[in-house]
Amino acid sequence: MGGAASGGSKRIGEEALDLLREYEAAGTPCVLATVVRCEAPTSARPGDKAVITADGRLRGWIGGSCSEPTVRREALRALAEGTAQLIHIVGGEEVKESRTRGELMIATTCPSGGSLDIFIEPRLPKPLLLVFGEGPAATTLVKLGELTGFRARTVSQAEVATLEVSARDAYAVVATMGHYDEDALEAALSHPDLDVGLIASTRRAVAVRTELLRRGLDEHTIARVRTPAGKVRGGTQEEIALLALAEVVTARRKRASKPAPIDPSPVTFATDPVCGMTVDPLTSPHKTVRGDTTFWFCSTGCRSEFERDPERYTLFPSERGAG
Repeated sequence: MGGAASGGSKRIGEEALDLLREYEAAGTPCVLATVVRCEAPTSARPGDKAVITADGRLRGWIGGSCSEPTVRREALRALAEGTAQLIHIVGGEEVKESRTRGELMIATTCPSGGSLDIFIEPRLPKPLLLVFGEGPAATTLVKLGELTGFRARTVSQAEVATLEVSARDAYAVVATMGHYDEDALEAALSHPDLDVGLIASTRRAVAVRTELLRRGLDEHTIARVRTPAGKVRGGTQEEIALLALAEVVTARRKRASKPAPIDPSPVTFATDPVCGMTVDPLTSPHKTVRGDTTFWFCSTGCRSEFERDPERYTLFPSERGAG
């Protein structure tokens, strides 16, 4: 539907999936759009894919100028709401758009014809699990965290001083086994939204809290530290790691039942007055000015149609003639 032919949906699909994996590893929110059904004429093919980020940028292929702005608009909506949906773009005698839960039907008079079904799936970042330490407990924590849906990574002693946390859903477990507990906790607690746990014996935990007070941290801040494995005796390092992760999972469940939606960058879209399709004024070269109003179009054909009889498309529907 609109635009040039895709020229190899398998390659395009693979590129989009590679990009998706890259974004997921980095914790970048995005949307995966997949063409699931087509009726000719259309330049898209079933299996074509695109990835849309929160700034509205689309990478990949899901059709040309008629479908792309609509997919971008709905992708930003999906990020904001955190829900998936199926878009149906079909030809019709009149422009019409109807939305039900999980589905959007768009009827368009676009002369290119054809129809598309595109599935829009938001891919919100996995929660981040920071594990301080390099021993058996820390290694096990990272492995278990990845298995249970976290983006888990180790924070070494050399990385403590430069620790940065941008994720909104983030957790830390200090599993240094006494090597640099205080430094790790001080770095973790400097991030107010970071949930912090410490693997240590009860006696060791008291000593660590005393040192943090000596360093100038206040009682309220230090009270954020949990000691999940403090009372466990005789367990293996792997068992201690399991108990610590269970505390993290419990804390996350208390925060929210599902990941928080993303606030995408504001992007203003226009509507083609001829066919009713969504148009991005920043990328479309097809426009015309009438009085104080700029009209945007998805194609040269729609712009030419408008210019032949502008009154037909600028009157309210009740004022339009039958022609």
